[in-house]
Amino acid sequence: MIVTSTPEASPGTAADIVDRQRTTLFPWVKPYYAEPVVLSEGEGVWVKDVEGQDYLDFFAGILTTSIGHCHPAVTERVTRQMQRLGHTSTLYVTEPQLEVAQQIIDLAPEGLTRAAFTNSGTEAVETAIMAARVHTGRTEVVALRHAYSGRSSLATSITAHASWRPLPSTSAGIVHARSPYRYRAPLGPDATDEQLTAFFIDDLVETIETTTSGRPAALIVESIQGVGGFIVPTEGYLAQAAEVIRHYGGLFIADEVQTGFGRTGTHWFGCQHDGVAPDIMVMAKGIANGFPVAATVAREEVAASWGSLSVSTYGGNPVSMAATAATLDVMVEEDVPTRSETRGHQLRQALEGLQQRFEWIGEVRGRGLMQAMEIVADRTSKTPDAARTRALMQAAREEHLLIGAGGLSGHVIRTGPSMLITESETAEAIARLTRACERADAL
Repeated sequence: MIVTSTPEASPGTAADIVDRQRTTLFPWVKPYYAEPVVLSEGEGVWVKDVEGQDYLDFFAGILTTSIGHCHPAVTERVTRQMQRLGHTSTLYVTEPQLEVAQQIIDLAPEGLTRAAFTNSGTEAVETAIMAARVHTGRTEVVALRHAYSGRSSLATSITAHASWRPLPSTSAGIVHARSPYRYRAPLGPDATDEQLTAFFIDDLVETIETTTSGRPAALIVESIQGVGGFIVPTEGYLAQAAEVIRHYGGLFIADEVQTGFGRTGTHWFGCQHDGVAPDIMVMAKGIANGFPVAATVAREEVAASWGSLSVSTYGGNPVSMAATAATLDVMVEEDVPTRSETRGHQLRQALEGLQQRFEWIGEVRGRGLMQAMEIVADRTSKTPDAARTRALMQAAREEHLLIGAGGLSGHVIRTGPSMLITESETAEAIARLTRACERADAL
């Protein structure tokens, strides 16, 4: 049969497309900006909107296009896989899934030898919590304030941001300890990391002993809290927190959805900065450069406890696995942990320079190519300034620079570009961000 091609329909203006979104999608699908950016194509760290305007993407689809938009190695391998086998479900065995599982196990902290694939960070978290509960025979879970775990019923219960929870918790037995949030700790500006870590660990112990049965199944911790505003834990916190939960018979779950695969520099995973080998680890986002892939990895005995039936229709999909394998190959070849460390140092120096210029930048924090600025009314009160943050976001957009926002009050600027960003591209992003700060300062 001969198929006659038809001309591609005109996409319409940006305003037309935004109007269609507002009348066809759920209202919770909320893009950035009062007048959203409508993107149509991308390459590397550059994207183009439907009206032909170029933008430097310094947020990478929430740290997801980890090696850049439309990387040729990913495009080629996905195209080749599509011509062979597009879908099977986990009811059949495919070699691409096993290849990726081994790649991840080889990169993961020692002892994580079993993998399961799903489609999103939310599902990876669900899988990890289920595995911990099955293995321990317990149900209670400890999370941290300022945490974000996804959009399912369980994940929003673990999430500790009122604005991201459409309903009260629907999952019993989930409690929240203090986040190791150095900038907003109540100990004062002169407290050392050792003192801060002791304070937060004491709170974790008290939370377990006063708000649970004392027999929690797990503690789940983001190695750097993403939606929370790139909150970097105090030195030693992750290692001591892992000891605490294991003391009470629970498992330590490291959430590496945003921090994984070299993003934080030096190491492949964020928890390794504290020398932690978790019992379970979850990852997604940058794992496949934008394809819907997530993975949960666990120690042998934890994985072996889950013997009941389960299935993931799209988990381990051959096309998604091809994208993952290609992405991981490029990451290893390019040594992205080192690249993130180098470019992250360049970015961090620039952000600290901006902090010296502008009183409303309360703190600069992050690791590698995961850097943030907390925006405040002034450094004495530390009052979150969401209005100036929105103005800075808009000013950056006018400079054709895409960045992200976060924090409990929407007052933190987040940056996290492709880990293959060049020195000159980073310098260009810094120049655009500097001009945006100068605009925002005029408010």
